[in-house]
Amino acid sequence: MGTIGNWLILAEAEGFGLNFDILDTNLINLAILIGILVFYGGKIISNILLTRRNNIAEAIEEAEQRLKKAAEELAKAKENLALAKEQGEKIIQEAKERAKAASEAIAAKNAQDIERLKEMAQKDLNTERERAIAELRQRVAAMAVDRVESQLKTQLDQSAQNQLVDRSIARIGGG
Repeated sequence: MGTIGNWLILAEAEGFGLNFDILDTNLINLAILIGILVFYGGKIISNILLTRRNNIAEAIEEAEQRLKKAAEELAKAKENLALAKEQGEKIIQEAKERAKAASEAIAAKNAQDIERLKEMAQKDLNTERERAIAELRQRVAAMAVDRVESQLKTQLDQSAQNQLVDRSIARIGGG
C-alpha cells in the first residue's frame, strides 16, 4: 500500500495519530504533490499567465487605440476650432467692410442732401430776392411817377403841358 494506506493503517491501529516516518510519508507525498503541481500546474499556471498576459496586452492595445482615436478627434476638433475662428474673423471683417461701405454711402447721401438743400435754399433766396427787387422797382416806379406828376403839376403850367403833349403826339404820329 502507498503512503495513504500506511497512514490509514496507522490511524486504525493506534487510533488517530501522525506517522513520523519522514521517508515513508511526508517527503514522498510532498515530492509527488510537487511533481504533479510542476507537471500539470506549470501548464495551468503558464496558461493562466499567458491568458492574463494576452488580456493585458489586448487591454493595452485597446487603450492605445482609444488614445489614438481621442488624439485624432482632438486634432480634428482643434482644426474645426481654427476653421471656425478663421470664419468668424472673416465674417467680422466682412461686417466691418459692409458697415464702412454703408457709412460712406450714408455720408455721401447726406452730402448730396445737404447740397440739394443748399441749392434749394439758394434758389428760394434768389426767387425771393427777385420778387423783392421787382416789388421795390414797382414801388420806386410808382413813387417816381407820383413825384414826377406832382413836380409836373407844380412846375408846368397849362400852356407848357399842352405844348409837351403836342410834341409827344407829333413824335408818335410823325415819328
